[in-house]
Amino acid sequence: MDPAGGCPHADNARLLARGAVAPVLLPGDVPGMAVLGHDALKEFLARPDVAKNAQHFTALREGRIPDGWPLRTFATVRGMTTADDADHRRLRGLVGRAFTTRRVEELRPRIEALTAQLLDRLEDTAAAAGDGVADLRRHFALPLPMGVICELLGVDPGHQDRLHHLSNRVVATDIGPEEAMAANRELVAVLTAVAAARAADPGDDLTSGLIAAHEENGDRLSREELIGTLLLMIVAGHETTLNLITNAVRALCAHRDQLGLVLGGEADWADVVEETLRWDSPVGYFPFRYPTRDITLDGTLIPKGTPVLAGYSAAGRDTAAHGPDADRFDVTRTARHLSLGHGPHYCLGAPLARLEATVALERLFTRFPELDLAVPPSRLPRHAGFVGNSVHTLPVRLRPATKDHGQRP
Repeated sequence: MDPAGGCPHADNARLLARGAVAPVLLPGDVPGMAVLGHDALKEFLARPDVAKNAQHFTALREGRIPDGWPLRTFATVRGMTTADDADHRRLRGLVGRAFTTRRVEELRPRIEALTAQLLDRLEDTAAAAGDGVADLRRHFALPLPMGVICELLGVDPGHQDRLHHLSNRVVATDIGPEEAMAANRELVAVLTAVAAARAADPGDDLTSGLIAAHEENGDRLSREELIGTLLLMIVAGHETTLNLITNAVRALCAHRDQLGLVLGGEADWADVVEETLRWDSPVGYFPFRYPTRDITLDGTLIPKGTPVLAGYSAAGRDTAAHGPDADRFDVTRTARHLSLGHGPHYCLGAPLARLEATVALERLFTRFPELDLAVPPSRLPRHAGFVGNSVHTLPVRLRPATKDHGQRP
């Protein structure tokens, strides 16, 4: 795996041509496996003999993984993503009520209001630049999901920029041991401060509820699980939706015919979200799962205790599942994908991510139907690392430079 990441699709196609399961070399020359094929990944994610708890990670258990390994947090953080069976159900139950379809729908007015505010700021930023160009990722796709998840958690807005920077470092695969350890320490320190603030002044937010569960019954939620759950909520609650919105805008700008179908009513914004999740998954490869015994998947042996990556971006373009035109962006396609997971660890925040992305895209292109990329797609710098899948910046021109559209209403 290339620690610097880059566009994964050419490598994915090359690997898929050889099979649905492939041996890979992780950073630090750690041997692992990747499941790339759609059907194989769907089976793998639901197997009862595949675990998330790092006690099953042989190399880690034997002391062969250093503290500064860039993927270590994925394995060792205490929370839903590293828990199995009863522990997983307990932790998921503590936060699940905040992410039901009904509770998420109640957030719609706040999401719509925040979207409108951010679009005003985006337009002002483009106007101030003189050339009508603004970085949509920085000024719109990022602050929307970050603002929503921080409100849900009761996090002071002053922490948001730092939390994004640190969570970005946590999911990076191209940083050295010292930087990785420093980012983890600081992120834990910031989240500990957040928890302390909510303990001193509890409110109607998820963090206060988790603290109450910890204080009422420490067996229900340990201190490490509390911080680990906050870390998971912050990272997963904004990084993936940030990439989803960014990737969808980039796809629509590069496929104006597909944007025309949506603006013309022949497809809807939910179709755009689902096709983007399939065609350009916000997550390239997600660490880790570990077979609890030797297993054979699609004819390939995966030894017990091997760290296995879930290849979501590869599965989304698997021609065996999606047909020979799997690499074509088509919003009229009946998109089936695994980008939000499958089985017991299916993404808890899926309803929220879908709502945020749908509202964001609809309001963005309704207000700026001629929005387009300000640079050729090939010049967009890719996200560092192979976990997240997106571009680092997305400069867009909100309106054609030759037209005067007057003042904002």
